[in-house]
Amino acid sequence: MEFDTQLLYAIDEALLGIMILIIMFGMGASLTIDDFKAVVRQFRGVLIGFMSQFGAMPLVALGLAIVLDLDPAFAIALILIGCLPGGTTSNMFTYFSRGSVALSISMTTASTIMALLMMPILLSLYTTGFTQQLSEALFAAGEVGEFVIPTTNIIISLVLVLIPVAGGMILRRFSPGWAKTAEDTAGFMAIIVILFLLGTLFIRHGDILIRTPWQLYASAIGLGLCGFLFGFWVSRLFGLQPIFQRAISLETGIQNGPVSFAIIMLSFADTPVRDQMLWLAILYSAFIVMTSSFITLYYRKKGRFDWEVYRNTVVHNRLFGKDYVTHYPEGFLPPRIAHDPSQGTSLSQKR
Repeated sequence: MEFDTQLLYAIDEALLGIMILIIMFGMGASLTIDDFKAVVRQFRGVLIGFMSQFGAMPLVALGLAIVLDLDPAFAIALILIGCLPGGTTSNMFTYFSRGSVALSISMTTASTIMALLMMPILLSLYTTGFTQQLSEALFAAGEVGEFVIPTTNIIISLVLVLIPVAGGMILRRFSPGWAKTAEDTAGFMAIIVILFLLGTLFIRHGDILIRTPWQLYASAIGLGLCGFLFGFWVSRLFGLQPIFQRAISLETGIQNGPVSFAIIMLSFADTPVRDQMLWLAILYSAFIVMTSSFITLYYRKKGRFDWEVYRNTVVHNRLFGKDYVTHYPEGFLPPRIAHDPSQGTSLSQKR
């Protein structure tokens, strides 16, 4: 798929830059030192999330690229997205789905830091065949040089997007009120800007959406859906409670799309290959908002009962002390939460 016109204009790139800055700043504003300590306390859930994030998602992306026979540039972009950490959007959807926000934030924190190490390794491992195909295509077109994944540039890009995260944490330390505003703004900013970009793209380049092969739509939608399913079932297989299952499911399926924009724009030269990679990142970011909304509505309805049990137990602990154990009539609790009615995230709530 070729782009015969400029895909992104200066205003689009400026908006993307502002969006990335605000989102990562908002993510930092949601974090405290206690969140990093929670990674240790919730090590089992974070470990399962790590397996899903950096084990399953890159493999799913690779599998989709092979099965759907994607062009090399699109395949590399899909694998790059599959290797990304989670973001603040997953925390927002976890909250609305009645999942464990504490676990979601812990997973986001851990995966964002580990991405500095894991992304270069995974990209070099899974994109070799596609980079060779691109190099051969460039040679056939009469262009000199070999296409390589700019690993150093990707690491620098990740470090750069982590700087506003540190700034957000500093704001949280000294002004919790403003930090809360920044946190709430971040997720909605991502959705608004992505929809704006799609709207302007449709107006300027409506033919691109029409010409986009179904395989690209299938890969952009399928990556997130596979992540939701894998995260849910693997956490259930390991016996985690429903609120943790929902958190891991959403954290696995929702990759940090804005970071993919930053990496692609900062790491790859302004060529048709970069436009192809950006287009897939835009498609993924747009459709993940839609699919996440449907998944969240389903989880919210399904998890209403166990969430109310969890909140009831939290209230009891506050009223009667951390050692108080809430007792329910026999048969009142369904089997999935009967052995752990609190499902809490603090040490005092764990039975």
